[in-house]
Amino acid sequence: MYNLPYHKEHDEQTIVEFIGRYPFAFITGCGADNNPIATQIPVFIEEKEGKKILRGHIMKNTDHHKAFLQNPAILVVFTGHHAYVSGTWYSNPHTPSTWNYMSVHIKGNIRFLDDASLIDILRLTTLHFEGNNPDSATIYDNLPPAYTEKLMKAIVAFEIEVIEMDSVFKLSQDRDAISYDNIIKRLREQDESGQVIAVEMEKRKKQVFPDEM
Repeated sequence: MYNLPYHKEHDEQTIVEFIGRYPFAFITGCGADNNPIATQIPVFIEEKEGKKILRGHIMKNTDHHKAFLQNPAILVVFTGHHAYVSGTWYSNPHTPSTWNYMSVHIKGNIRFLDDASLIDILRLTTLHFEGNNPDSATIYDNLPPAYTEKLMKAIVAFEIEVIEMDSVFKLSQDRDAISYDNIIKRLREQDESGQVIAVEMEKRKKQVFPDEM
């Protein structure tokens, strides 16, 4: 990944909160034939016996399910909002443009779980995305048993023990204060993604320029 020290997020709680805010992740790996595969699914992070784990579920007998059975080593990528940053926004405009973004990469080994664990993750997933509303007709416990029994035959729960967690929060930390402030101003004039990146930059301004605050 893009690996410069000043673009790292070192606060673990901030990374965990980022994953919680953007749980729809890319999961990638390789099967026995070394062909790369990927899928996109919601994944949740939590503590278990002093270790961080990711939990989710996937459809059985897909290319990625078969590959993960053959080779459990995988990479999970969480991404958030991102925005183009024009070089014309810098104090020296004769500078290449770039992109600001936030991303967390997690490496680990996937392990598939039993039906009891699948029910647990289906409850967690449906409640989470239905705003923890127990009256929602689409949460696991409110779906017809005949439907969930059929559904569960086609999917499988998994957990991934986190072996390595890395991040890139590339938010113009390598720019001078004048450029930094102007980038924030320009991004606030953009769409939602630009505005979110501007807010993230504003939150970190004291950390980036401690002598100027």
